[in-house]
Amino acid sequence: MVCIVITVGAGLLTRRIPVLAAFGKYPGDGLWALMMFFIVGLIRPRTSTWRAALIALAISYVVEVSQLYEPPWLVSIRSTTLGHLVLGSKFHVGDLVAYSVAIALGAALEIGWKAHRARRGRREAA
Repeated sequence: MVCIVITVGAGLLTRRIPVLAAFGKYPGDGLWALMMFFIVGLIRPRTSTWRAALIALAISYVVEVSQLYEPPWLVSIRSTTLGHLVLGSKFHVGDLVAYSVAIALGAALEIGWKAHRARRGRREAA
């Protein structure tokens, strides 16, 4: 849960940090997908890291592709701040890249963290 809160905060700050703002909306988009990865892990804690990553990637891609569908009721939801933050507004292929990179990095970090904890546990048991 802490990772989700930190990720949301970081995502909201990305446009205010000049170094990240230079990359446009992509750091925030990547953090949004990383948040999805953390949410999947929170909801399904026994799911493997790679399965959680694939589920988060599928959710992210579906939300992005859904932006091609623009009925008036959905456009009105997306025009609100919360609707825009959750559902986005316009389809961009670059967002799919940002999602993929962020989720892959998140999964790699989680695998590294789990390996570190396992090594540390073995040392303490010895």
